[in-house]
Amino acid sequence: MKDFHDKVQQNRRVQRRMATCFCVALFIFLASLSAYFVLQFEPVQRKYFYVYPYHETVMKYAEQYHVDSNLTAAVIKSESKFKHEARSHRGAVGLMQLMPDTAQWIARQLGDVNYSLEGLHEPDRNIRYGTWYLSDLEKEFHGNDVLALAAYNAGRGNVHEWMKTNNWPEDFKDIDAIPYKETRDYVRQVIGDQKKYRELYPGE
Repeated sequence: MKDFHDKVQQNRRVQRRMATCFCVALFIFLASLSAYFVLQFEPVQRKYFYVYPYHETVMKYAEQYHVDSNLTAAVIKSESKFKHEARSHRGAVGLMQLMPDTAQWIARQLGDVNYSLEGLHEPDRNIRYGTWYLSDLEKEFHGNDVLALAAYNAGRGNVHEWMKTNNWPEDFKDIDAIPYKETRDYVRQVIGDQKKYRELYPGE
């Protein structure tokens, strides 16, 4: 009789543990499901994941230099997360992470006699330079976003070398074929973010 009683108690303990595990798993599932739907809510994405500071400045220079404003926004998000004081370990500066030598060259093309390294932290100047540079790369690579972004990240010289060595056409789109992992990841990220900005800020 004692053995029977012990077995009943053991079964009850097992059932309680199973019930507890089921409740915990159900709670985690429902919490995850709720979090997923909350994160898909556009105002949440706009506020926390796809912010858009300097919107008017981006729009102004995108229109002036004939660049998709969503592409500029996506580049800024990837480069600096919209932090104007950003500076990389390689020396890239500001919102669009311009290298000083490149920025100085851009200033000459734009006839900006007031160029200074510290001035690159100014949002207006940095966005102007970076957007013009994107425009210049888009023209050089015949409107191919993949090649233009690869050049923005790895340098136009590298991209021309890859095109020559691998016989890439002007309409090249195979991101996985880009030799540098950092550049592959960068191009994929920016193009994905460009699409998301277009969805979240339609008509802008």
